Amino acid sequence: MASSSSKTITLSTAGVTFADVIDVARHRSQVALSQSAIEAMNTSRKFIEGYAAGGVPVYGVSTGFGALANRHIDVEDRVQLQKSLIRSHAAGVGPAIEREVVRALMFLRLRTMASGRTGVRVALAQTYVEFLNKGITPVVPEFGSLGCSGDLAPLSHCALALMGEGRVHDANGIEMPTIQALDAAGITPIELEAKEGLALINGTDGMLGMLIMACADLEHLCAVADITTAMSIEGLLGTDRVFAPDLHAPLRPQVGQAVSAANIYAMLQNSGIVASHLENDSRVQDAYSLRCAPQVNGAVRDTITHASTIAARELASSIDNPVVMPDGRVESNGNFHGAPVGYVLDFLAIAATDLGSMAERRTDRALDQHRSAGLPPFLAHDPGVDSGLMIAQYTQAGLVSENKRLSTPASVDSIPSSAMQEDHVSMGWSAARKLRKVVENLARILAIELVTSARAIEFRQGLRPSPATARVISELRKTVPGVGPDRFLSPELEAATTLINSGAVLSAAKEVVATLS
Repeated sequence: MASSSSKTITLSTAGVTFADVIDVARHRSQVALSQSAIEAMNTSRKFIEGYAAGGVPVYGVSTGFGALANRHIDVEDRVQLQKSLIRSHAAGVGPAIEREVVRALMFLRLRTMASGRTGVRVALAQTYVEFLNKGITPVVPEFGSLGCSGDLAPLSHCALALMGEGRVHDANGIEMPTIQALDAAGITPIELEAKEGLALINGTDGMLGMLIMACADLEHLCAVADITTAMSIEGLLGTDRVFAPDLHAPLRPQVGQAVSAANIYAMLQNSGIVASHLENDSRVQDAYSLRCAPQVNGAVRDTITHASTIAARELASSIDNPVVMPDGRVESNGNFHGAPVGYVLDFLAIAATDLGSMAERRTDRALDQHRSAGLPPFLAHDPGVDSGLMIAQYTQAGLVSENKRLSTPASVDSIPSSAMQEDHVSMGWSAARKLRKVVENLARILAIELVTSARAIEFRQGLRPSPATARVISELRKTVPGVGPDRFLSPELEAATTLINSGAVLSAAKEVVATLS
């Protein structure tokens, strides 16, 4: 886990930003509750305590849950009701999800508590703060959420840890019984009171956290894709003319397309390789995977923009059922349904898959001696004796194929649950889980294009690459050697992936093209 950040995110009724979520999830920024949040929680808690002591049926306070909502619960059983809810709903199975996802999920649930719409005590919210600040992360199994009535099972595993039950990872990433970690960290388990169990689990926080992180990761990978596209174009003796500004925004005002075209055009400026064939090249047009890259890369950018808009709206929401209104009413609602988030998670997977698919086509073209404008077969040092990057393309094709399978939408599926009370669900959690794998695969696909295009450029001996691509190749060569006899290739592809994910590739390009975005 990343070392603890010195930054503190203060939660208020005004909400948080994408950057706040990522800082807490990935960089262990500290969390605090503002006075406005404390006051809002205290106000709504008074309403809940009044209902809890009375006889008026209120869902989740004096009734059962789901299909058992018509069962009246006696006053003396209402604390046990909340404990039983968490224990029964912590029914996830499978491997533990990533710590950054759990931290994002917990932070977003805490954000909703701070809105004053859930009716929980300040003490409960403060315990969540302590978990986050001391690096205690509940073990949350991957399977269990249908993306409706909230991410019930994942959130229940977190709530179970607040009670001192279940298992967690401590600040050093060591898995242990929850009570052992809490004792070591000086955290007292909480005893849930009226409505609090329900308030801890009825939100879209897991899928939203994964959406926010995916948007950030894909924005970065879109910029990397523009870089590797430019390098492939240069290595394949493509033209830069089709990326000129007047061929984009004035003719087709797609915002993302103009950004990607500008990036690729800037990356190729002052390229001796491009200049070497402009006057005597008999090819009228480059292949689509070169010429149409801004249209595809840019469309992915626009998809991210749309997904970010939906995520921002969800981040500004107070998702709970029932919800405590400012006038004290406690109202049931359906805002926990994950359809808005699930749809864009699926949409992003489709777009990211296509981005990788086009990158693979450029790699294949560079390795095929019949389509590579004079490059040796498979960019091998001694073709026949050496296989060069032949199997790197196999790996890339396998990743693309896997992403195509993963881009089948999850949100079109629905399996009724809770004795048909919850008869339509979003499957947004599943959409989020597969999107994370798509993003991971995309980084590796682009890494293989990076390695391939760098080698193609270096085979253009005697010709000077653009300053921007030369700087990227220089950065790559710190960890991945260039042309030479065949060697163990897997570590080099992983090193290139690490270089992309660390931001080093984008940073290197921006040293020359500061406007790259």
